[in-house]
Amino acid sequence: MTDRLSFVDVCSGAGGLASGLESAGFSPVLLLDNKQQACETLLANRPHWKVVCEDLIDFLPDEHPEAFDVDLLSAGLPRVKSSAAVGRTDSDQELRLLMATVYLVHSIQPRALLLENLPALVESPAYADIRDFIQKELVHLGYRFCWFVLNAADFGVPQERRQGILVALKEEWFHGFAPPEPTVNEHVPVGRALLRSMKARGWRGAEDWAAHASAVAPTLVGGSDNRGGADLGPSGTKRAWARMGVNAGAMADEVPGADYEWPRSDDPSQMIKITVDQAALLQSFSPEWRVTGRKTARYRQIGHATPPPVGEVIGTAIATALRSFPVRGADGPYAPCRAG
Repeated sequence: MTDRLSFVDVCSGAGGLASGLESAGFSPVLLLDNKQQACETLLANRPHWKVVCEDLIDFLPDEHPEAFDVDLLSAGLPRVKSSAAVGRTDSDQELRLLMATVYLVHSIQPRALLLENLPALVESPAYADIRDFIQKELVHLGYRFCWFVLNAADFGVPQERRQGILVALKEEWFHGFAPPEPTVNEHVPVGRALLRSMKARGWRGAEDWAAHASAVAPTLVGGSDNRGGADLGPSGTKRAWARMGVNAGAMADEVPGADYEWPRSDDPSQMIKITVDQAALLQSFSPEWRVTGRKTARYRQIGHATPPPVGEVIGTAIATALRSFPVRGADGPYAPCRAG
């Protein structure tokens, strides 16, 4: 059996990225998050993992020597605002976390780095200054890198979720890396993904509803800690859910029962609601993965997570590169590997 690779994961949240990397052959030596509820979720599922509940900006790797010289540093970071927004009170924290992650590369010297964020970080000119900062730091440290965008729906996740990805590797392993290719030929619609759970309490109309819910889900949005209760997103997202017969304004406590009559109404208030457990299915968490806390806290953890299948395919691509024969002297830090 091939030896497992080691990684440190920061801003771990509910563990979507970490569990995907685990499936790809990585074992964490340390996971870091500043939210107590997220730390409880991680330990509820993997009691043997070392989870540090601390702010990334305050994290001192010298106090955790096992973090040095790992194979991979991974981070599913809060969505960074563009350069034009930097300086506003509500945007500085996300940028500081990104910079802290890059500076952590200086300290622990992983063989590879994986950053997951919004697609605009890869594609938009508004983020050019941030990309330039990251790239200069990585070149200085001897890494080569590539930026690309993936859609989670291309990897079996029943959700349109475009993600901006940066993968960097030490020069001698970079030649072995290629961005993952889609693993499914057909996207999974909401109805198919949730049919079994919708039938769990004997709802006779579940099959009809599933046939109606024939599109993939819009992107799940976890929202802010300063926002109200759990819902499925902004107005445009709610309209997309309504077309599938789902009231996206709130989360249900349970799925419909045997006596429920689906009204087939155009009024969202008359439509069914999905549960938090069903949101986890749409994010492609394993049914065995337990997200702890009350309803709103659970949904926010799920909505902010990287779908585990995406973590797995990127992890597999990185593992392939790290297990390749090292080659020195490759030309330049850039790579023709944009995707999506």
